[in-house]
Amino acid sequence: MRRVIAIDGPSGAGKSTVARAIAQELGFDYLDTGALYRAIGLHLVRSGVDEDATDERVAAALGPARVEFMRGKVFLNGSDVSDEIRTPEAGHYASVFSAREPVREFLLDIQRDAALKSDLVAEGRDMTTVVFPDAFIKIYLDASAEERARRRTLELLAKGFAVDEDRIRQEIRERDERDSTRAVAPLRRADDALHIDSSGCGKEEVLRKALDIIRGRS
Repeated sequence: MRRVIAIDGPSGAGKSTVARAIAQELGFDYLDTGALYRAIGLHLVRSGVDEDATDERVAAALGPARVEFMRGKVFLNGSDVSDEIRTPEAGHYASVFSAREPVREFLLDIQRDAALKSDLVAEGRDMTTVVFPDAFIKIYLDASAEERARRRTLELLAKGFAVDEDRIRQEIRERDERDSTRAVAPLRRADDALHIDSSGCGKEEVLRKALDIIRGRS
């Protein structure tokens, strides 16, 4: 395995933005694991799998699935679904199905294989605890639920979606609860992960803090 910078944290904490910037700054590849889970959620919904389906039904539906992350684009069974997976509905199904063991097993090797070819910045919910427990840098990026709801509202408004910030805040809290209490690979801060709170911070400030940690540990 090549060098891995692993970043975990709740939805909306700014992991994708910071991870991309770190990768660009250091010349590493970037792995958006959240996009992989969103694509799998989309595949399962298209396959007629509902939230209450058995693990056996989920595993069977995953059989023909092919998910790839290339050049910043997400491909599902050969089709670019980069825009489709960014809707609130896709985020909901990503959270629901990511708690299922067959889904996590399906994506585990896909994620780890990405680190065999190049140095990597990987962000998600269990990068530091499950996927890359031996990463040479581990960061837990957090922000308050209010801050994350504000960011998500602005992001969706910019894309033309009609949104209710109160509802988004409630959905974020529900997702935090699901992610942190699920039986399989729950979201938690690894014992050796360094904490960054991005509440009230601009992108450049968060990036500077992360790079200071990386360069200090390197």
